Amino acid sequence: MPTHLQSVSEFLSRLLRTQTLEELVQKLAPKQAPPAPKIPGGTLVSLEALERRWQILKAGREAREHLADSHTLAHLERYRRNIENCIGTVKIPVGIAGPLRVNGLFAQGDYYVPLATTEAALVASYSRGAQLISESGGCTSILLQEGLSRAPGFAFSSVRESGRFVVWCASQREAFRERASRTTRHGELLDMSVTLEGNHVYLNFEFATGDAAGQNMVTIATKAICDYILAESPVKPEYSFVEANLSGDKKATALSFLSVRGKKVSAEVTVPSAMVTSRLHTSPEMMVDYWRMSAVGGIQSGALGIHGHYANGLAALYIACGQDPACVAESAVGITRFELTKSRDLYATVTLPNIVVGTVGGGTSLPSQRACLEILGSVGEGRARALAEVAAALALAGELSIIGALCAGEFTAAHERLARGKKGSRATEPTDDA
Repeated sequence: MPTHLQSVSEFLSRLLRTQTLEELVQKLAPKQAPPAPKIPGGTLVSLEALERRWQILKAGREAREHLADSHTLAHLERYRRNIENCIGTVKIPVGIAGPLRVNGLFAQGDYYVPLATTEAALVASYSRGAQLISESGGCTSILLQEGLSRAPGFAFSSVRESGRFVVWCASQREAFRERASRTTRHGELLDMSVTLEGNHVYLNFEFATGDAAGQNMVTIATKAICDYILAESPVKPEYSFVEANLSGDKKATALSFLSVRGKKVSAEVTVPSAMVTSRLHTSPEMMVDYWRMSAVGGIQSGALGIHGHYANGLAALYIACGQDPACVAESAVGITRFELTKSRDLYATVTLPNIVVGTVGGGTSLPSQRACLEILGSVGEGRARALAEVAAALALAGELSIIGALCAGEFTAAHERLARGKKGSRATEPTDDA
């Protein structure tokens, strides 16, 4: 990654104003002194284990009371499978966006969506977009496809050996499916694709994961398949890995953008022109003009997909509802599109191919996260598909609100009013940033 020489020179000049070059070099040198004490206790979440950890930390009583508060200490056992080296919990403000009316295959009704964030204006922005959708009759949100992948890699001595291995794998799909089924009651191997690159072979296994987000599920199932391969393949790999970075796990990739990773959902709404004017203080024509310019801008920036700020709402939803926040890296990829209808109303749609959510497993059983899922009516089995449709509807609400704010010239004012506490502004529903 290149850096401009002028920027480097200016940075070094600032450093050398207070320190010599020799002092800077010494700072970067390895230090041979014994390291600080190891964090004790590992996965233990007992009061005794927390006490031992806090004794080695350079933090005062107030810090400890904020993290290891009485409610956290009373529910320690519920965190046992979700954290190591536990010292407490972090409290993030949770706000409600809505009502958000969703007309989906699995999600039906008006939803109040809990969002956990420290960013002022975010909840208000999504709430404004949600109310606009609801007053327009709700959005159609439809689950299109689902599947979560894991991609082991195998290395051989030559491309000839790789080819022989691929031929054998093609005859083993039922055996792979049977081995995977032994590891889970809820998951199922759906398909397998093969990528041959010289003497390397990548097998991308796609699984259905039921109501779990499924990252651990597919890893364990894939490990069982890999064990079978290593034991039974007539062509033995020189080495292999259970994940060789082709699945797109927790990163934005063209592969998952064009197919699916998690749940692929599309949501749409038609907002009457008069409502765009009264609620967003702009026009459908201006919003379409903005979308067109932002699409070209996104292409010039090299963005994967075209949208304003999916990550804002998805991250807040994921944190509130016990999802894996790292999956926002892949979930916040997709396409927003605005068009004028024949009657000059605003047609808006979003398609997100990588929504990774679950309503069982992971962090969904933790006290606060379960409470947020309960607000959404998304606790337990049979709810994950509805949650994905709500997530797409939420992304649509955020796109309407932020683009409306940019078109109306209210984008900056909302942040000045809410994030900085500026007084004297009219109390409208504000907007969030991209």
